[in-house]
Amino acid sequence: MELAILPSISAPALETTFIKPATVEPAASISLDSLPPKEFFYLGKKTAKIDRMITLFEGGYAAETVDNAISILTRIITKGGNLPGVFIADGSNNLAAINKLANFVGGHEILANVPLVLESSDIDEEQMTQYKNCRFIDDIISIDDVAEKFTQRVVFLRKIKNKKHHATFQKSIQTKTPKKVDYNYILKRSLDISVAATSLVLLSPIFLLISIAIKLESRGPVFYISKRAGRGYRIFNFYKFRTMELNADKKVNELKGLNQYNVSDTGGPVFFKVSNDPRISKFGSFLRNSSLDELPQLINVLIGDMSLVGNRPLPLYEAATLTTDEWAPRFLAPAGMTGLWQIKKRGHGDMSAEERISLDICYADKHSFMYDLWIMANTPTAVFQKSNV
Repeated sequence: MELAILPSISAPALETTFIKPATVEPAASISLDSLPPKEFFYLGKKTAKIDRMITLFEGGYAAETVDNAISILTRIITKGGNLPGVFIADGSNNLAAINKLANFVGGHEILANVPLVLESSDIDEEQMTQYKNCRFIDDIISIDDVAEKFTQRVVFLRKIKNKKHHATFQKSIQTKTPKKVDYNYILKRSLDISVAATSLVLLSPIFLLISIAIKLESRGPVFYISKRAGRGYRIFNFYKFRTMELNADKKVNELKGLNQYNVSDTGGPVFFKVSNDPRISKFGSFLRNSSLDELPQLINVLIGDMSLVGNRPLPLYEAATLTTDEWAPRFLAPAGMTGLWQIKKRGHGDMSAEERISLDICYADKHSFMYDLWIMANTPTAVFQKSNV
């Protein structure tokens, strides 16, 4: 079955072409990628979710199978129909189906910058861990979130995909003029690879002992894997040893009142950090205070997602608040395991979000290989934090 969803019409009864609802064109100064998408494309069989999406979007499409989805999209491309602004795959789809859709979308110029997200309202922890490792999924979002939160995540993803798509296009049209050799990058990357590879080999016994301890203390995976935004808002899978109880992410709302960063309603940057977080396990507290929970990020460094020194990669909900011209420069620097704000302010509960970002921007403005060596030399004194944050 394939569906084309029309505004204000119940999903199961439809079997027709998409009709574009009447819309008001945005002002020329407003980027389309900063606005919520008008249409969605849903891959799945659950009509209740389709009904929910109709309340969030002006219209959209739905298909039960990936082959039907590709058929619909092919017709849209060839006949000039309305393009969806986001692809939403239900968690009941297998990875092969979602990957096939991602490959089709990525192979078309007009669809390549449209984000593909997984709808997570009814998938278990084991599936969640599996899906988080999939690079072709841009984010994992629950349709049960409040409408504002859901649309904000989608808008942020559209910005990121658009930036990546634009950068790829610009690179493809550049002339073959010889470029100046970036010795700073060569030295930095060489150091990253050599240190990360050597450390992973030497620390493998410690990895094993930590893994056993985590398993003995609590049920769940050894590693905590989350989507983070690094240099140029590039999203990647971020690795840490798990230090919290299962489903800790779902308890964030309950702890907002304990956030050490002041959060205003003015649309400024948002960070979330709780001193003496009750979700942290006893062994997890030790891992955090000793910074041993950070060791798996050596894998990110080795594969090039991160560097030894840089600005901390941010969870997507935090990065989404830093897309303004004022704060975005902090993403010009590589993502790193340690950085300027860690050695300046780590463990200080009185640090504001603005102060932290200012230090990130300061590093982005003047980072160099020698500056990185200075930061690395000062990192050991900041490893043992003054507080459990």
